[in-house]
Amino acid sequence: MKKFDMISIGGGSGGIATMNRAGEHGAKVAVIEGNLLGGTCVNIGCVPKKIMWYGANIAEAIHTYGPEYGFNAQNVHFDFSILKKNRDAYIERSRSSYDTSFKRNHVQLIEGYAKFVDAHTVEVNGELISADRILIASGARPDIPNIPGKEYGVVSDDIFEWDELPNSLAVIGAGYISVEIAGLMHHLGVKTDLFVRKEAPLRSFDPYIVQSLVEEMEKTGLQLHTYKIPLKLEKLDDGLLEVTFEDGSTHRAEKVLWAIGRRPNIDQLNLEAAGIKLTEDGYIAVTEYQETNVPSIYALGDVTGKIELTPVAIKTGRLLSERLFNGKTNAKMDFQMVPTVIFSHPAIGTVGLTEAEAIKEYGQENIKIYTSAFTSMYTAMDNHRQMAKFKLITAGSKEHIVGLHGIGYGVDEMIQGFAVAMKMGATKEDFDATVAIHPTGSEEFVTMR
Repeated sequence: MKKFDMISIGGGSGGIATMNRAGEHGAKVAVIEGNLLGGTCVNIGCVPKKIMWYGANIAEAIHTYGPEYGFNAQNVHFDFSILKKNRDAYIERSRSSYDTSFKRNHVQLIEGYAKFVDAHTVEVNGELISADRILIASGARPDIPNIPGKEYGVVSDDIFEWDELPNSLAVIGAGYISVEIAGLMHHLGVKTDLFVRKEAPLRSFDPYIVQSLVEEMEKTGLQLHTYKIPLKLEKLDDGLLEVTFEDGSTHRAEKVLWAIGRRPNIDQLNLEAAGIKLTEDGYIAVTEYQETNVPSIYALGDVTGKIELTPVAIKTGRLLSERLFNGKTNAKMDFQMVPTVIFSHPAIGTVGLTEAEAIKEYGQENIKIYTSAFTSMYTAMDNHRQMAKFKLITAGSKEHIVGLHGIGYGVDEMIQGFAVAMKMGATKEDFDATVAIHPTGSEEFVTMR
């Protein structure tokens, strides 16, 4: 039987980062993965999506803003096969880096799917593997509604296998995946409709920013349909798909994308054999130190349901290894002030609390709000002027910045530094004391009155 100090069930970003860091500190470790290394993010998530988002931005620049800058945008041909080929080649190169890091850190790769035998043992391809500690980092997968005809729809994983884009697409869902895919498909020329269950998409984000996104969708022709809950999906004789909603309305499209949420990949792990407990929502229950109820077993990333973002899983895993193998006994992930970007059109960036969350935590009388709205200079010469909106939320007499939100051109690249400042306890006075970089969008964060 092979024996290790620690093994990771799952070779996504979290599992890889954890085992690499443990290997750096001399631990004997292994990654168990039955699919492609890199998990969702590298292969069928944030990396290929971001490349397609860039492609959509180029299309928008050519067709919408280019003429005002003196560029003739007539007779422009878009070949999706070239984008797909180059995107997939980039992903393949990204995966190749794992071999190098595994060799450098003495991480063994075991190809196959693991299932628990007991709290220290898993079975892979009929072979038993033992470890002092086991990490569950098996990620999550798209959820699908339990309605008639659900099999006719696709999930986000599937779109990266398309050899050509559909003529029309119905996106069902209100989260960041649905918003991002709807936006990039729309700007790549697909007739796209977005259907959400309630009054707006991205309901956990600050309404000041979300409302601006909704307005931008309307201006660009991306159709948003609210209060739409799918009842059934049918395939018609002409090959189109027809969605029927609970309100009796219908919609036809060539493709229907389910983007209603994600569920943890734990069904095949035989967790019962190790005695691992789950939360009421079906995620693996963990402490602030990523410990399950079983002392030898840990979990992180999407299987725990805590901020399902790749850099969060990576940082959480590295800190776990620092605690277990490098003597940093108090090392743990801080889930406060995590910067987040939605690659919508335009991009959204946010750090910290929404206004509603700040009121709940500090009280209405203890917070102060600052906002700014202006036309992005990038779009200012065009008839389609794109609004940028920024918001600061401060708390207490010293006005500590507890929330920062923005939507507009370049927001995705501007908020990382502000996140550092907020993590250090920056106040509105600190922001005011900083010289603005002009002319940029980011200067609004240090000039609000």
